[in-house]
Amino acid sequence: MAIRLGDTAPDFTAESTEGTIRFHEYLGDSWGVLFSHPKDFTPVCTTELGTVAKLKDEFAKRNVKVIGLSVDPVSDHKEWAKDIAETQGVALNFPLIGDPDRAVADLYDMIHPNALNTLTVRSVFVIGPDKQVKLTLTYPAATGRNFDELLRVIDSLQLTAYQKVATPANWQDGDDVIIVPSLSNEQAKELFPAGWNELKPYLRVTKQPSKKSSAS
Repeated sequence: MAIRLGDTAPDFTAESTEGTIRFHEYLGDSWGVLFSHPKDFTPVCTTELGTVAKLKDEFAKRNVKVIGLSVDPVSDHKEWAKDIAETQGVALNFPLIGDPDRAVADLYDMIHPNALNTLTVRSVFVIGPDKQVKLTLTYPAATGRNFDELLRVIDSLQLTAYQKVATPANWQDGDDVIIVPSLSNEQAKELFPAGWNELKPYLRVTKQPSKKSSAS
């Protein structure tokens, strides 16, 4: 059954390149990114894993734990990690789950028969500290993922989780935001005392507030 936004991310226990992972316990109070790969020793995935390793500090400063998955065993992952370090110039620095029995892949509906009968497609799940799924993405096997875009989306998710705002098209952290339509002007005055630009009654643009809770 497909996982939808707002669902609780299924918990699991699996072996990884960093030992046994108990998923919910591993995430703790952090955000999480779980992303899958069709198989080991594939060219696009090699570049993706290297890119994520280079972005370790960017994920860390957003309190995000990243974890990869492939249907190949951990022993293969460890050999693949040597190729990743050699070709991408950075060592694997986050767990890569081995899922040879496809238990996690099936749990997260990562097997899509119309695309690949036995292998995982490029799925991405962003999971909040409440263990709920905040974002799902699925890429075809030949298209590498844009991890700068993933960071941008995480910035938006973390902002809108605490503030009564939405982020417009092509928004980047620090850009103006939109006050959610559910707030009346009277309520908005309390939360946004500096005011806003009302383009339409439902489109009120204001400066980006802090990512922290309004109550903090």
